[in-house]
Amino acid sequence: MDVQIGDHEREGIVIVDLKGRLVAGENVAALREKVALLISNGKVNAVLNLAHVDYIDSSGLGALVMCFTSLRRAEGKLKLLNLTRRNVELLVLTKLETVFEVFDDEQQAVNSFFPNREIRRFDILSFIQQQKADGKL
Repeated sequence: MDVQIGDHEREGIVIVDLKGRLVAGENVAALREKVALLISNGKVNAVLNLAHVDYIDSSGLGALVMCFTSLRRAEGKLKLLNLTRRNVELLVLTKLETVFEVFDDEQQAVNSFFPNREIRRFDILSFIQQQKADGKL
């Protein structure tokens, strides 16, 4: 299944909506091309909405890091939004939760680009503890 990529803007921040699997090949290439297009259009602050991404392989993780790095080089930022339980676990296992800012609310993710706004970040530790308490881990 090919990854589907859509986007919309909120307060000048691009929200990139992904659906499908983020895996080696055309799917990863499509994401990298999308981010390169954003940068070429001067849009250097982005949020990746991963709510409908059900699988990320090692190439997909690499693509996320490359997108993060590309936007940072362009003096922008990349944040992650709406990770599934499996994708949260993947970030924790690979220690990438220390690299990415993760949010579970679109407005909070957008607010994080504005230093004068209060934000509520996604608390990965609380999420994992709740999963364990619910018997899901």
